[in-house]
Amino acid sequence: MPVMLLMLVLLLAPASHASDCPEWSADRADVELANLRETLAQWDDHYHRLGEALVPDTLYDQSRQRLLHLQRCFAHQGGLDSLATSRGPLAHPIPHTGVEKLPDAQAVARWMAGKTGVWVQPKVDGVAVSLIYRQGRLVRLLSRGDGVRGHDWSRHIQDLEGITRQLPQALDLVLQGELYLRLDGHVQVQAGSANARGNVAGLLARKRLGREQGERIGLFVWDWPQGPTTQAERLTQLTALGFADSERYSTPIATPQEAAQWRLHWYRTPLPFATDGLILRQNSRPPADRWQANAPYWIAAWKYPFAQALAQVREVRFVIGRTGRVTPLLKLQPVTLDDRRISQVSLGSLARWQTLDIRPGDQVVISLAGLTIPRFEQVLHRAVERQPVLAPEAGRFGPHSCWRASEGCEEQFIARLVWLGGKQGLAMPGIGPGTWRRLVQAGLVTSLTDWLVLDAEQLTTVPGISEITALQLQRSFAMARSRPFAQWLKGLGVPAPGHVPRGEPWPALAARSASDWQTLPGIGATRARQLAAFFANADVQGIATRLGNSGLDGFQATQDARSQ
Repeated sequence: MPVMLLMLVLLLAPASHASDCPEWSADRADVELANLRETLAQWDDHYHRLGEALVPDTLYDQSRQRLLHLQRCFAHQGGLDSLATSRGPLAHPIPHTGVEKLPDAQAVARWMAGKTGVWVQPKVDGVAVSLIYRQGRLVRLLSRGDGVRGHDWSRHIQDLEGITRQLPQALDLVLQGELYLRLDGHVQVQAGSANARGNVAGLLARKRLGREQGERIGLFVWDWPQGPTTQAERLTQLTALGFADSERYSTPIATPQEAAQWRLHWYRTPLPFATDGLILRQNSRPPADRWQANAPYWIAAWKYPFAQALAQVREVRFVIGRTGRVTPLLKLQPVTLDDRRISQVSLGSLARWQTLDIRPGDQVVISLAGLTIPRFEQVLHRAVERQPVLAPEAGRFGPHSCWRASEGCEEQFIARLVWLGGKQGLAMPGIGPGTWRRLVQAGLVTSLTDWLVLDAEQLTTVPGISEITALQLQRSFAMARSRPFAQWLKGLGVPAPGHVPRGEPWPALAARSASDWQTLPGIGATRARQLAAFFANADVQGIATRLGNSGLDGFQATQDARSQ
């Protein structure tokens, strides 16, 4: 396979759960599996009986995959009949077969091996029906139901003006196809499913459609069970009967690479309907009287990547920034969304986590913001067994907490050091979060100024710091000493550093009241209070004193302003 095409195939690989199984007891597995089955059964009932989609199709599919995965993990035999409540009173003239779902390009290649006369079509995202014509007139419309028996939707025929209700020939025939929501120039990669399947199911569940709603529904005929023996003949005759889309959106292929190309093409091309993948079908198939309501060998589906991924929470961590902001992070069992492997997502605030109460074992929905940034959407399934999570106490951390590496303060204190040494502060080369963490954990840095007096011998006692690294660190520390006073102010985290008067030393700045600060251009009441509080803070004053005693310009009690 050419390199570029291989990359595109990988790009369109579906999200998947980690293959390892959860470490649950047998009792917990029984409870968790029963809970998931109950949820899926409720979704199935609403969708098939009431025409209501409680969740997007992709999340339903992934939840069902998770159930099958867990059943394999714990050798559970209890299945889930997704069509339990959809079985109708009327038998289909010919059963609707299922469709084998192929997970990736390798599975497509295995499916195509040894087959000839393979065709591909877009997998139209709608609801499956049987259409029964008598003497050329559409007389009955049956929902798929369980594939053998469905519900009578014939009451809607008079309103379905967007489908062929009268054939140009007086034929008796049975067609199988998809009723879909008409969309104008729908690009799947951009717009997703648009809940098209659920919308159509909801419309058809009504007692009466109405002409306006009926015009919104189109038909894609994907099979003529008793039609000509070859796919090419079937498509040609379907076009003559008024079903031109079947031929327009079907093409023969010879290789898995061609399947990948068409899948990508329909994923990115404007179409009149939503799609959720590619259908592969063999040219020839058994006679219609041998069809059964299960997945046959002659048809398969290769679905598109999920727009939303279902991920299991492994751990809930809380990141504390230098200003005291607490950001909950959900550590996830890695999932793939488009071409990104996602293993964590931010919840944004402690309050949001407290409201959602997410715990390890919960299943959450992840999407991509701007196609790159993982974004939390919702909790879809909660673990029955709620594991404890140790969260920071609300209100403990703020702009003036953790100026030293005391108990419970390590995270915020290290964040302050990272900011101080980073590009927005003293720009100390070769010093990042890992280095600061080693120095703090070794007990060599417990305040923001301790590193100024570290020598090479002390540094080499720290695990992971060699003699060469120690010398490099000392050079960085020396460079920091020579940074301008204004740069030190930024590194220490003074609010609105750009508005601090240039040339004014620390003692003069610390003497300003909030009202003094507010007289300066660009500083309002809130910022003025923040500045006054910063310079008045006892920990900050202690840092300034130590820096002044170390001879750093701007911090000394007696300062010649002209030297600034």
